Amino acid sequence: MRFVRYDDDRLGLLTDDAGVVDLTDHLDLSSTDPLVEYMAGDFDASEYEDADPDHDVGDVTLESPVRRPGKVIAAPLNYEAHIEEAISDKEITTDEWFSIEDKGYFLKAPSSVIGPEENIVIPFNDRRIDHEVELGFVMGETTKDVDNDTAWENIFGYTVLLDISVRGDQDRSNRKSYDTFTVIGPAVVTPDEIDDPQNLDLSLAVNGETRQVANTSDMVYTCADVVQYASIGATLDVGDVITTGTPEGVGPLADGDVVDAKIEDVGSLSIDVEERDVSFASVDVQKHGQE
Repeated sequence: MRFVRYDDDRLGLLTDDAGVVDLTDHLDLSSTDPLVEYMAGDFDASEYEDADPDHDVGDVTLESPVRRPGKVIAAPLNYEAHIEEAISDKEITTDEWFSIEDKGYFLKAPSSVIGPEENIVIPFNDRRIDHEVELGFVMGETTKDVDNDTAWENIFGYTVLLDISVRGDQDRSNRKSYDTFTVIGPAVVTPDEIDDPQNLDLSLAVNGETRQVANTSDMVYTCADVVQYASIGATLDVGDVITTGTPEGVGPLADGDVVDAKIEDVGSLSIDVEERDVSFASVDVQKHGQE
């Protein structure tokens, strides 16, 4: 099944003919984060997979499938070719190469999450802002100290995710948590719709120019590996979003760009980029404590 959130927090099921079945009405959902309500409750949407759609997908506004995840957990440098790219381009990271096992994951602010029909907003006109296409997924069970098999079982579904990044010396969580810097959608796709999440083609283009092309088989740590590691230190809650790192080909975005991202069997999105007329150099960082 392919779940979407649309039109001010309604939960829908995408049909094969580009329709949307309104699950909010059918299942009597009431939450402003209806996919989390669905996952946490005793609901079953499978009987509506063949129902007549209530809307055409082109007539609704698609929002991020999860409105406000409790956590967004991200795996850094999880493709070998991107590791080599980062080592050679110190604008990407000033760190030496490291693994998730060495230094762990990082967190992104839940407030950075937007849907595919909003705009990416570049916060500064004098900093490099890069695109990163990633396979993301949503946790469907409370998860703590699990093994690899249980980690796979606790993933509710997969989604396209753009991890937008300011390059520089600041901590990753700072540089990747600006508003609009986590694009999720258009749908969350359940595992039964995907033959193998570790063998999916993914790509990203900017203004029609292909920049990133890879396959999830190139990951260093699998989806379940990331869940297993993350669950050692933190309880993963229903609705938490985890993203698995980007392949090689990251590059800068500019005002007016159009970003197209696609992951095999999962979906595709197209999103516009706009830039604020603000320079990082002019930002007034105030300090009133001890010198």
